[in-house]
Amino acid sequence: MEDYLQGCRAALQESRPLHVVLGNEACDLDSMVSALALAFYLAKTTEAEEVFVPVLNINRAELPLRGDNVFFLQKINIPESLLIFRDEIDLHALHQAGRLTLVLVDHHVLPKSDAALEEAVVEVLDHRPIEQKHCPPCHVCVELVGSCATLVTERILQGAPEILDGQTAALLHGTIILDCVNMDVKVGKATPKDSKYVEKLEALFPDLPKRNDIFDSLQKAKFDVSGLTTEQMLRKDQKTIFRQGTKVAISAIYMDLEAFLQRSGLIADLHAFCQAHSCDVLVTMTIFFNTHNEPVRQLAIFCPHAALRMTICGVLERSHSPSLKLTPAPSAHPHLQAYLQGNTQISRKKLLPLLQEALSAYFESMRIPSGQPDTEGVCREQADKELDRAGNSLFPGLSQDEEEPPLPPTPMNSLVDECPLDQGLPKLSAEAIFEKCSQISQSQSTTASMSTK
Repeated sequence: MEDYLQGCRAALQESRPLHVVLGNEACDLDSMVSALALAFYLAKTTEAEEVFVPVLNINRAELPLRGDNVFFLQKINIPESLLIFRDEIDLHALHQAGRLTLVLVDHHVLPKSDAALEEAVVEVLDHRPIEQKHCPPCHVCVELVGSCATLVTERILQGAPEILDGQTAALLHGTIILDCVNMDVKVGKATPKDSKYVEKLEALFPDLPKRNDIFDSLQKAKFDVSGLTTEQMLRKDQKTIFRQGTKVAISAIYMDLEAFLQRSGLIADLHAFCQAHSCDVLVTMTIFFNTHNEPVRQLAIFCPHAALRMTICGVLERSHSPSLKLTPAPSAHPHLQAYLQGNTQISRKKLLPLLQEALSAYFESMRIPSGQPDTEGVCREQADKELDRAGNSLFPGLSQDEEEPPLPPTPMNSLVDECPLDQGLPKLSAEAIFEKCSQISQSQSTTASMSTK
């Protein structure tokens, strides 16, 4: 894999046609590894001297926000310098010059900004429900499994198993395990095909890490923010709502609030973030497990506008449906109000309607008609990207990653009409996993309490 990637970067300097394997805009571990492995396979199995290049669909500066990606690349000994990012290749210029063909992996709908590239798409490999109205008119392979890396593994083992090396096998193996939550049947994300190809990889490469070890290390890396700046931490997992010219950013931070508030230059960083992103209010929800492995959530509301900040805090403090059970925490800055959140079941998804209510109350108090949330609660500058990437959300202002769809039955080919899996497998974000663990923890505590009575 490493030798292949070195050749890809060199190929960019040549004036020849390129076959680009492009992952999705989220560039999570599944998208990155699927693009790398599929391009590797296509390059090794094409007889003609054609160039297949994997492209990560983010700017290079965005990679540090994906801790599990960075960790895994280091663990597998693949230098980041060998990777090709979206800001390092002009796909539109290549297309206009007639030198581009595209293979989409881990997605099948291009965003509006890339609509002109659709005619260059020659193949799609994806594991999410197909959008018939938007899917490119080309060869499409879509199957609802837990990880797109499973489909790439299947392609390699069925087409040319001899090309699979230990480095590529380790990338695929770890990615499937992370995506399928360590193949946990209780979570229900792993399908029989996911399990089948994890077992095949383990049989072919007995020295692969133990499942628990690789899952725990990748999961830890996903939550690790120790190497990030404050601005990167706030952008890592951020949602935005927008109403009547007022923009509220809500960021999930995976660390203790006290430690976050003690970061050097924090207030200046918060001011700079709000100015750079045109935010009037910044809400941070910190999420972590304490020493007893119990879930903890905390809130901080930063807003230089006193009336708006007081309105938001008042609505959150007085809320009974749901009740956040907030306890004020010490804050040394007048523009920032901090809270301990007693009800750990209230995620950002459940916090959003309260923030919408707070904005309505604020505009009413200012005698400004509140109207309707712009672009259904998502700020304009993010709306197109959210809709292109996630489809219409069940709840305004949320990506599908935070929804809670029912777990599906055993999958069949999603191209079958009236497939019972048309809604697809649930996408598990870091916060969704945290919430599931929180529910399990509380359930176990309740059971233990009843058994002692």
